[in-house]
Amino acid sequence: MNKTLRQRAILEFLKHESVASQEDLQRALRKRGIKAGQATLSRDFRDLGVSKTAGGYSLSPGDGRPGPALPPASRLVREFVLEVRAAQSLLVIKTTVGSAQPVAAALDDEDWPEAVGTVAGDDTILIVCPDNRDAGKLAARVQEMLA
Repeated sequence: MNKTLRQRAILEFLKHESVASQEDLQRALRKRGIKAGQATLSRDFRDLGVSKTAGGYSLSPGDGRPGPALPPASRLVREFVLEVRAAQSLLVIKTTVGSAQPVAAALDDEDWPEAVGTVAGDDTILIVCPDNRDAGKLAARVQEMLA
């Protein structure tokens, strides 16, 4: 389990459940298949702005972050994208092995109106667009980032 996914699971759990101790959180995460030691949880708490209160652990007021910030999409595209192809209303983006998910997450954060949804595998991203025209516009936008 990578750090980003683990931290997102921690945030999700803290939003919906009361956490009295790190051991309670470790058990809850383990039920989801996430193993994390006390030192790891302490670092995650610091990164996420989690504080200990009289009632247990909670997010700092107004802190609904989904996790650590990703590098800018343009940087990730330049570093990891190998090919961009429009296929009717779909956009297929090939990346280096293991890079599709962070690139897709960064592209999702751009919140482009041409993108309806994104699916990422290990080295391929599929972006669904409303129509062929939007897929072409989005392909051109990603191609510009490659330059």
